[in-house]
Amino acid sequence: MKSLLIVALFFLVSAHISYAQNFKSELKKLDSEIRSAYKSKKLTELEYTKLQREQDVIQATIEKAQADDIMTPDEKNKIHSKIVRAKKKLAKYKTNREIY
Repeated sequence: MKSLLIVALFFLVSAHISYAQNFKSELKKLDSEIRSAYKSKKLTELEYTKLQREQDVIQATIEKAQADDIMTPDEKNKIHSKIVRAKKKLAKYKTNREIY
């Protein structure tokens, strides 16, 4: 009975860890998407610099939130919303055919 309880607790903890938000990996993935879109000429230089500036702001926000080793739900929500906003801008810029 004890071993069953230990195994169940182990799976519960591992599932919780696997669903935790990893903002740095999301930011790295978004950065690679931005770079590849710029290399394939889907983004203009102006759009690329705007997205890079936004990446820097998100990175600074993550570092600020992790400064005290505790991320509150409010901090997590703000970071997540900034990442989602950047993804939406990237999608909009990729399909935008305006010439600056």
